[in-house]
Amino acid sequence: MNCPTPQEAPCDTAVASRNLTIGLPRCVNSSEQRFPLTPEAVSSLVERGFRVIMEENAAAHIHYTDAAYQRAGAEIVPRRRTLESDIVIHLAPLPLEDIASLRKGALLLTLANFSRDNAAEVIRRLLDRHIINIAIDLIADEAGHLPFADILSEIDGRAATVLASSMMADPVNGKGILLGGVSGVIPCEVVILGSNLAACAAARSAVGLGATVRMFDDDVYRLRRALRRIGEGVIGSSVHPNALENALRTADVVIATSLRCRVVVDAEGERIMKKGVLVYDLTDEPGRAFPAMPLVDLGCSKACPQTSGKHCCHYNVGSAVPRTAAMALSDTFITMLDEIVHTGYRTSAIQLTGGMQRAALTFLGKVVNRKAAEIAGVRYTDINLLLSLS
Repeated sequence: MNCPTPQEAPCDTAVASRNLTIGLPRCVNSSEQRFPLTPEAVSSLVERGFRVIMEENAAAHIHYTDAAYQRAGAEIVPRRRTLESDIVIHLAPLPLEDIASLRKGALLLTLANFSRDNAAEVIRRLLDRHIINIAIDLIADEAGHLPFADILSEIDGRAATVLASSMMADPVNGKGILLGGVSGVIPCEVVILGSNLAACAAARSAVGLGATVRMFDDDVYRLRRALRRIGEGVIGSSVHPNALENALRTADVVIATSLRCRVVVDAEGERIMKKGVLVYDLTDEPGRAFPAMPLVDLGCSKACPQTSGKHCCHYNVGSAVPRTAAMALSDTFITMLDEIVHTGYRTSAIQLTGGMQRAALTFLGKVVNRKAAEIAGVRYTDINLLLSLS
């Protein structure tokens, strides 16, 4: 009688990797309304073997209750316990006092947040704790796409157009008019600076609402590709001073996205713009393109809406639609955390994918991102050198 062939026992390392804890502290930054995971995403992660622990009312901004997360398998715990997790997800910069509570060598997932006021001190504190800080918006896949940054850019573009349409129609704070007009009524004009993903998303939404859309870019090849993707309905132009000035003169909505060249609408440029024009800045440096306009953070609940006749620059548009952002981010986080499990991550980022390694800001006591090193005034270290010595 033949004996059955012995089967290999499951690897202990693989089992251990599925005991990782994910901490979700409540964001105390009034400017950041987005939350990384929905209850459905938490349920998927728990099924995959993760343990998700969350601070009370952490998802209040996206209108999900603690009970919804508990039903999905999350544990509601004090803030300090979430910070002691293997993986901590907090989109905005962590307050300095919270960094001291992070477990040494833990993985911290944030946005790059290069423009934060206390960036240098945050980076130094992370170095002291040997934290592996991954900027999710810098993560690239094998094809060179930026899954987190791309989805956030698309949300920003669509949200800018939707918010502009709503504010334009507001009879008290806006003009009380439709963005797209109607038969016999000329539609509003939307000027978009740039032709990246956010610009294309804004243009599609504006065209769909019936607006007249003009798109400007200094890169003619990128502009051509964008116009082909969008289809008919968008007027494309290079950044010619006279053409741009004429467009700004008649624009009802101006949406700025990233450009290779720097376009600055100074005080003189602002004076030629119509009364009540709505301005949105979707770049990483809000206000740089419109230095004479006061900034309005749409993520801040205390932000005052623009009143008719006053020019101001609206930014942080994605935080105005935080639940959509949470749903979009959740799918991407599930894919990323699956990759972490499959690589056997536990206490170091050595086995993280190449895309995650390239998105690292700090790695076990070293700054491995050139811009972060410049901001903190410390020496930059190539992460590949650290990995080769490990």
